[in-house]
Amino acid sequence: MENLQRYIEEAWQNRALLQEPAYAQAVRQAVELLDQGKIRVVNPDIWQVNEWVKKAVVLFFPLSKMQVMEVGPFEFFDKIPLKKNLADAGVRVVPHGIARYGSFLEAGAVMMPSYVNIGAYVGAGTMVDTWATVGSCAQIGRNVHLSGGVGIGGVLEPVSAEPVVVEDDCFIGSRCILVEGVHIGKEAVLGANVCLTKSTHIIDVSGPEPRTYKGMVPPRSVVIPGSMPKEFPAGTYHVACALIIGQRKASTDTKTTLNDALRDFNISC
Repeated sequence: MENLQRYIEEAWQNRALLQEPAYAQAVRQAVELLDQGKIRVVNPDIWQVNEWVKKAVVLFFPLSKMQVMEVGPFEFFDKIPLKKNLADAGVRVVPHGIARYGSFLEAGAVMMPSYVNIGAYVGAGTMVDTWATVGSCAQIGRNVHLSGGVGIGGVLEPVSAEPVVVEDDCFIGSRCILVEGVHIGKEAVLGANVCLTKSTHIIDVSGPEPRTYKGMVPPRSVVIPGSMPKEFPAGTYHVACALIIGQRKASTDTKTTLNDALRDFNISC
């Protein structure tokens, strides 16, 4: 692995090296290991970016040639092939579910008509629901539900940029948008239409005094969309924020729908 990393780091500094078979093979091998889940864009123990792995993904594009891919009556024209051997991997992909080569779907994951991009990781038992998208290098844990239309942003460059992370056992409501390396802690519940960027104010309003977070949602938090006043030269206007209204309860853990979970807090979504 150290030799693999060294070849990729050298090719990153000098793209002309990609013309040499050993360097090209190192890039292809790294993407193959990503596809198999044997390496990841981040170290999940400390959620630190493995920059050399992201570099391999970026370098894979100039090595790949545009090609026609035919799937039954459908035709694609792209550089990156689709994942294969899904049955052997124990992954269910409903028609119009698309996962690119170089992404990893752990056994037991389910894709409805949805999209998972190169470099992404999707854990066992996770449902990527209808029209949800998992962007390049995003990290989705086990037993997560990405509801219909959820948009998980991707990131390739700069290679130091953190991808979006959704830890195990989270419930992400319909049409939520998570971008810019936002980190969702284990077992959090996000109501429909929550939009989070690195600069979004995530305000815990469950206690006597508000507490504000940015870029991360603490574990087991229950979050809904909100707004807050902000001064502009033209006057005071409300901008989007997110509100932590409480902690996930034992009763929430047994719920199967977001509406049921939010009713624990007298909120329907």
